[in-house]
Amino acid sequence: MTTSLDLSRCGITVRDIIRNASTARLYEYAIIDRDAVIANTGALATRSGDKTGRCPKDKRIVESTDTAKDIWWGDINIRLTEKSFLINRQRARDYLNTRPKLFVTDGYAGWDPRYRLKIRVICASAYHALFMRNMLIVPSDQELDEFGDPDYTIYNAGHFPANPYTAQMTSTTSVDLSFELREFVILGTQYAGEMKKGVFTIMNYLMPRQGVLSMHCSANQGDPSNLAHEGGNAAEDVTLFFGLSGTGKTTLSADPQRLLIGDDEHCWSDEGIFNIAGGCYAKVIHLTAKNEPEIFDAIRFGAVLENVVYDPGTHDVNYDDASITENTRVAYPIDFIPRAKIPCVGGHPKNIVFLTCDAFGVLPPVSKLTSDQAMYHFISGYTAKVAGTEMGVREPSATFSTCFGAAFMVWHPSKYAELLKEKIDKHQAAVWLVNTGWTGGSYGTGKRMSLINTRAIIDAIHGGALSQAEMAVDPNFGLQVPTTCPQVDRSLLQPAEAWQDKAQYQATATKLASLFHKNFEQFAAQSSPAIGAAGPVIGR
Repeated sequence: MTTSLDLSRCGITVRDIIRNASTARLYEYAIIDRDAVIANTGALATRSGDKTGRCPKDKRIVESTDTAKDIWWGDINIRLTEKSFLINRQRARDYLNTRPKLFVTDGYAGWDPRYRLKIRVICASAYHALFMRNMLIVPSDQELDEFGDPDYTIYNAGHFPANPYTAQMTSTTSVDLSFELREFVILGTQYAGEMKKGVFTIMNYLMPRQGVLSMHCSANQGDPSNLAHEGGNAAEDVTLFFGLSGTGKTTLSADPQRLLIGDDEHCWSDEGIFNIAGGCYAKVIHLTAKNEPEIFDAIRFGAVLENVVYDPGTHDVNYDDASITENTRVAYPIDFIPRAKIPCVGGHPKNIVFLTCDAFGVLPPVSKLTSDQAMYHFISGYTAKVAGTEMGVREPSATFSTCFGAAFMVWHPSKYAELLKEKIDKHQAAVWLVNTGWTGGSYGTGKRMSLINTRAIIDAIHGGALSQAEMAVDPNFGLQVPTTCPQVDRSLLQPAEAWQDKAQYQATATKLASLFHKNFEQFAAQSSPAIGAAGPVIGR
């Protein structure tokens, strides 16, 4: 609805302000403005323009005397002067003031009221407003009346370019954050994920200052009805899933036997864990109802589909069509998942799972980590990608993203690693490394680990079978590998046994180990000798 919300302190003079409109009204505005269509499932289908993913090289943080010593400056967190920030903010305000109407979404980040932030999004697109209505925690009518001034304000002027001649700009896209002014400015990109990850970046700075660990992970919890029958406690059966894109973080957390706390961003406080977001943001490339029924069924009225290809006549979506981008996405409220746990909070984790898609095919399907190994692999944040789809290209490439989310880390990775170690030791959480990638050979020779086997491994972790299993030490990586796992062939558990060419296996394992060692060199000075020695054995 149109409100009398006063945005003059934000430099906004537009009179027609549509604040926290209902989903139906936002659909109406998006269609009238030709920003979107209604897909055959009832979801709103839209395009994000030329940018179909985040622009990490255009992300900037204002350097100030108050925060400069805290921030991990470099390629991830690039310095920006306050003057350039103010120029970009004015550019965003000037553009927004030319619009006949603006949308405001007020919501919360963080399900625990003790730590939550009030976020205000000011944008020109109904699609962006609905996206953030799904991503933030929606206030009740009373909470909205009492919302007051936000803790952080996002100016989304993504339709309008940055001026590349402004100092420290490298393109017409700029995504700028000022912790001092508590503002976030978007220019030159309509990709909605920039707003979501902007909020996560803010939490990644503020939470560790309070001794709270912010994490790029999904989380679920045992079903109280099942555990009560088995004599267990659901609050003590929380699992965290860390992993980069494509490792199964969202898929494995959406377990039909467990309750979903969240799919992407969480915090771990002295009281337990809580989800940062109010919704889920899942990839939909090659999505099927058979493989991921919970996500497939969530694509309905209220969900936002980004950059998918649909039939112009029927609006049937082709989830296999990547002609626009491989990064096709859907954003929906978390309660679209039938087994979502509302409010999205849980106790201290019992199990922590690091997911890696090892396209080299040499890491075990599952291994148990010591405390030092957990820190080593957390700091490393390894996964692998296939090199490409050209004929004859079979060589995988290693990808290391510290803390399984380097693009959103504000402090040095050691800050997050120390907090994680402290909480793991205090609450005696078991840490597992699970390979959802290749077995029996590298990409092009071996085969991808089946989802059935991976789910069986996760079930065995939750059921306690793996913690009681006999372990064997992997001679290359020094990992404790279970010799048996219910519903999983024993030959899969030891990688060398699954390879026909043993010499090629050893050569590939040695190569991956060397990549681990080389990557960790940048963190060695800030890590204890015990953590540095917890990496691969070969080549050390």
